[in-house]
Formats: sequence, structure tokens, C-alpha cells
Amino acid sequence: MAHASKNRSEKVDDPSIPVTLLTGFLGAGKTTLLNQLLAVSTSEPTAVIVNEFGEVGLDHDLIEKVDGDVMLMSSGCLCCSIRGDLSDTFVKLLARRDEGMHNFGRIVIETTGLADPGPILQTLLVDPFLARNTRMDGVVTVVDAVNGPATLDAQFEAVSQVAVADLIVLTKTDLVSEASDKAVTERLRGLNPTADIVRPSDRDFGPKSLRNLTSMRENARQQDAISWTTPKVANDPLGNLSGLMSTSNTKPVTTSEFRRHDTDISSVSIVLDEALHDAVFDKWFDTLIAYKGRDILRVKGILFLEGIESPFAFHGVQHVFDPPVPLKNWTGKDRRTRIVLIGRNLNRPEIQRSLDMLRNARPADAKSLTKCR
Repeated sequence: MAHASKNRSEKVDDPSIPVTLLTGFLGAGKTTLLNQLLAVSTSEPTAVIVNEFGEVGLDHDLIEKVDGDVMLMSSGCLCCSIRGDLSDTFVKLLARRDEGMHNFGRIVIETTGLADPGPILQTLLVDPFLARNTRMDGVVTVVDAVNGPATLDAQFEAVSQVAVADLIVLTKTDLVSEASDKAVTERLRGLNPTADIVRPSDRDFGPKSLRNLTSMRENARQQDAISWTTPKVANDPLGNLSGLMSTSNTKPVTTSEFRRHDTDISSVSIVLDEALHDAVFDKWFDTLIAYKGRDILRVKGILFLEGIESPFAFHGVQHVFDPPVPLKNWTGKDRRTRIVLIGRNLNRPEIQRSLDMLRNARPADAKSLTKCR
């Protein structure tokens, strides 16, 4: 299993910049949402990284001045375009902050509508500079209630954007019927059962709604960590005792003749009551990722290990994983390990056998576990 730099997890005080990835297909409303958020005065200035200013359509009434490839917004936020690769843009942006030229406490990356968020997430994990200086705070995916179903039918990138999201923002719901709103919501739930689904019209929706969307921080609240790994759909409590059934029984609602990409995507939730030996877990998980890594879009979880009081939060994209983060604020008797995998064709017998291997193996046998086939 490939991991990002471990420097961050060794620090007591985490100075890394939280990063929000804002994605969504063409016309979903990412730029409208971004403009709304930039127009709100906030105590935490934000740097926004976009592909090109001309493609984004930012509200120029919000622009105070232009400084090379950086624009200063009237709200105090910054907006810069990617010149070269993403890492170079981060280096220049953080250098400006360190030199006192600009001040910001978080970064938002707005992707193009056709972008697969996976490579960007991997870049943040494996690039040494970014791994030391940033942390992924959440993936926000914007979905258009009007055109979203047809887009999901036609474009796998749109399905991938939904599948990896921590928060889904459903736009243009005022332009569809209540039945259509419900249908697209259920479809999104089927693709990503653990993501919250909100609407810009919600009373409590605002800039804070896009923050602290993952539990990859030591001060994460226990309630938020559990919610992060728990499907939002009520299931039959006796219908998934193994924890390996797909978390969605919703049949995709299609609006076109395109092949429904939903049928390729499933979410597998695993819940284990007892703490795990670290060697057994590492071997099982390394085997799973080696065998299914290309099919896994994202994995996240809360892990309890034998002999360690606090659980660890972890997440990864395909075969690349951030160092686990200890959750220092955990209290109470709930010591269940929760793992959520989202990807292509994951509800297979191989996963059942790999879980049986984990449950039945003794710690001393961890090194001898063979690859699941």
C-alpha cells in the first residue's frame, strides 16, 4: 500500500492548510456556488485555485485588484489560476502567504467539469510538498437536478465525482418536480450512501457547510467520525450482518438510452465489533488494495487496533493512502471498526473471503496470509 508522507501525523499541532476539492460536471453550478461563497464575508480568508480565470466566469464585481496570476476578491479571498502543474501553483501560493503578501487559512480547488477527482486527490497525498503542507478537508460535488440524471447516464466521470464526494450539493431543485427531486436524490444515495446531500436553499447552508467534511484531523468529533463512515440510508438491521452487502438497493433512474454507469459502482460497508491486530489488518488491507486497487475509487474508515485506546481515521484513493490520524476525542464504549469502500464491482466473493481471512487469522499468521484469489 502506498502512503503519503508521515511527517504530518507525527506533529502535535497540525499547521497544514485544509483543502476542499470542488467538483461537478459541466453546468452543474460549481461557479455559481463558488461566487456565492466568495461573496460572503468570512473570518477565514480562502485561496481558490481554478484552471483558468476565463473558463471559470467569476463575478468580476467581487474583484478588488489583479496581481499577476492572483486576483484579490472583495471578501478578502484570493483566486489564482493553475500555471503549470498543481504542485507548482501550491508552492507559489504558499510562498506568497509565508512572505506576508497574502493571508488565507484554507484552499478550494475548483476542477473542470470533465475532471476525474481521483488524480487530484492522489497528487495531494503523494506529492512531498503537498503532503507536508496541506490536508484534504473534503470533496464537494455539485449535481444539477435538471440535467444530472442524463449526465450520470452518459459520463462515467460524473459518476466518479459523486462516488468520491464527502458532500453533495444538489442544485436547480426549484426547476424540477418533487418526484424528480426525490428520484435524483435516491440515485445519488445509491452511488454514495455516506455523503450528506444538501441544497443551496437550505436554511443553514453556507461557507461552513463545506468545512471539516472528513475525520482526518485529530480534533474530529466522535459523532462526526461515525457519521463520516455510516450510510445515510436506513437499512434492515438484520439484512446485512456480514457488513458486505451493497449499501444501496436503489435502482438507477435513467433518462436516456446511454448505458447506466451506476451498475458498475457499489459501496461496501464493513463493521467489525472487536479491535484488530495491526499486522493482520495491514496484511488483509494490503492484499485487498493490491488485488482491487484499480477498482476502488475511494476508501475511508475508523480503525480500532489492539492495545491502542484511540481509534484511527484513514482514507485513500485507489492504492494511495494518507497516514492514519488518531482521533483523540473518542469516548464511550463504541469501539467498532468501520470501513467503507466505493468503487467498481466491489460486491464480489473475493471481498467475503478476504474478510473471513482477517477474522480467522491469528496475529502470528499475518505474514503468511496469501493473496486472495
